[in-house]
Amino acid sequence: MIRDDKAIFTIGTAAKMLEVHPRTLRLYENDGLVKPSRKGQWRYYTMDDLKWIECLRSMIHLNGISIAAIKKLLKYTPCWNIADCPFEKRKECTAFLSNGLVPQKIDVQANKKSRGGMTA
Repeated sequence: MIRDDKAIFTIGTAAKMLEVHPRTLRLYENDGLVKPSRKGQWRYYTMDDLKWIECLRSMIHLNGISIAAIKKLLKYTPCWNIADCPFEKRKECTAFLSNGLVPQKIDVQANKKSRGGMTA
């Protein structure tokens, strides 16, 4: 059996499996939401990537969350807080774990600098 983290699907195959245009996958990659493996100019997606993209599409199309909002929210909270995934689904979510989309710490010093040294 093939592991979920093995990159085997080309962009064309992944797009067909997800029923999207390959441009959609390139857009998600350009926005930093998915990071397919690369060999030269070829992109290869894992089953985990496909699961994550399905989750993204659900957030965008079913929940009405924009790509920009997803990117911003992922800086501060895990995807399951955005997509409202049930606990059973979360604990088996290898797509989230494999993409390293763990929220980043809020850098208080960077926030102060961006506001011109002002504190909240």
